[in-house]
Amino acid sequence: MMQPYKHEPFTDFSVEDNRQAYFQALKTVEGYLGQDYPLVIDGEKITTEEKIISYNPANKEEVIGRVSKANKELAEKAMQAAVEAFKTWKRTKAEVRADVLFKAATIIRRRKHEFSALMTKEAGKPWREADADTAEAIDFLEYYGRQMLSLKDGVPVQSRSNEFNRYHYIPLGVGIIISPWNFPFAIMAGTTVAAIVSGNTVLLKPASTTPIIAAKFVEVMEEAGLPKGVLNFVPGSGAEVGDYLVDHKDTRFISFTGSRDVGLRIFERSSKLSPGQIWMKRLIAEMGGKDTIVVDSEADLELAAQSIVAGAFGFSGQKCSACSRAVIVEDVYDQVLNRVVELTNQLTVGNPAEQGNFLGPVIDNNAYKKILEYIEIGKQEGKLKTGGIGDDSKGYFVQPTVFADLTPTSRIMQEEIFGPVVGFTKAKDFTEAIEIANNTEYGLTGAVITNNREHLEQAREDFHVGNLYFNRSCTGAIVGYQPFGGFNMSGTDSKAGGPDYLLLHMQAKTTSEMY
Repeated sequence: MMQPYKHEPFTDFSVEDNRQAYFQALKTVEGYLGQDYPLVIDGEKITTEEKIISYNPANKEEVIGRVSKANKELAEKAMQAAVEAFKTWKRTKAEVRADVLFKAATIIRRRKHEFSALMTKEAGKPWREADADTAEAIDFLEYYGRQMLSLKDGVPVQSRSNEFNRYHYIPLGVGIIISPWNFPFAIMAGTTVAAIVSGNTVLLKPASTTPIIAAKFVEVMEEAGLPKGVLNFVPGSGAEVGDYLVDHKDTRFISFTGSRDVGLRIFERSSKLSPGQIWMKRLIAEMGGKDTIVVDSEADLELAAQSIVAGAFGFSGQKCSACSRAVIVEDVYDQVLNRVVELTNQLTVGNPAEQGNFLGPVIDNNAYKKILEYIEIGKQEGKLKTGGIGDDSKGYFVQPTVFADLTPTSRIMQEEIFGPVVGFTKAKDFTEAIEIANNTEYGLTGAVITNNREHLEQAREDFHVGNLYFNRSCTGAIVGYQPFGGFNMSGTDSKAGGPDYLLLHMQAKTTSEMY
């Protein structure tokens, strides 16, 4: 009997042995910085002249590594390898596919701090954020392996006296995995293995800012026994390789995590028929968010302030689930705002390799410039209460920033900034607070802080988001516990880490035998 799924515990860094283990892991990673990584196509390691260079966002002179860059010809080669491998992989028993995931989870668990330390270097993740990312990657492997075992025999359907009916799931085909930089291990690994364990073959195109962690993951999957051609590693430019693969006649589905604009572009391109294509491509998309914490007058105000600060500034606000909007009922507005400013002023910003820093850098120069432009807009639209400055002399650091007295329709309250910026607006009562919370084009996460049971039930009904949290922050969904995905412009509500996620990578077949 298989052990039930339990999520991977987070590391307690107040324990000295754990701290020393993390320092050692950082040394291990520093020992292989600057190396070259090949493409992997049909199990073959391919090196190209052109490279994607990954830099440390906290120290922009430091090269994390160089990854060979795919072009259209190599993308086509990878596609043909995946098409060929699908013929055998789709017939491989679900138990065998799941076992590859379980073995990979074990390998990663043994090297847990190394993978986290690599994210501290490559993505600028502070210790706790990096540790949670690695734990989530392990969770996805364990959870999806178990899910596949529960789905392998299909679902019972009715039969009549002279017939026997079966209803089961078969894989789709070749999938394109386009993964993001902000959860460069968890989401990259989760989207990849969900497709693979369901019997599909994939081409993985990771974010160009964090390709090294993806290269390391591809090595793990090979070590875990994944046959060649099932997972093909093709980092490259979105405009060249991404578009080519999204448009390809042999692409059966696309699994994308990223911005609203890129998601909509993929949605449009993937809906067009290419010559020779005989199916409608399936799109699994997780896009942006503009997420609100609502604070009621009947709330634990300290909990509210702590939740806003954690949600707004964890990983420098670079999460689609980040709290970028705080909507506070007017009776307690000043109290909550002042406490958030106090707490924000206690946060430390700096090199994420040093354990004490709560915020590390933002991911790159483009993000840095965009966030500072939004801060200038915020100064016109509301009152800057703290933060509002950046320093890019060594890395891309932005101080955690709080704007007050914004109107609900201001740009700071409407547009996804993807940085350490939170806007405050006032509501006259709880009903208006929920209306304001719903007034964006997104619908990913939200939270409500209140001790009023009627208001919680009102929010459960009326607050239109895919993940709604009561009396806690709006980030930190756990695989298998809070399946994650949102509404409207936040994507296709494909609930990652949920009971029906694998079904998005399969199609159902009914067979009926007459006796």
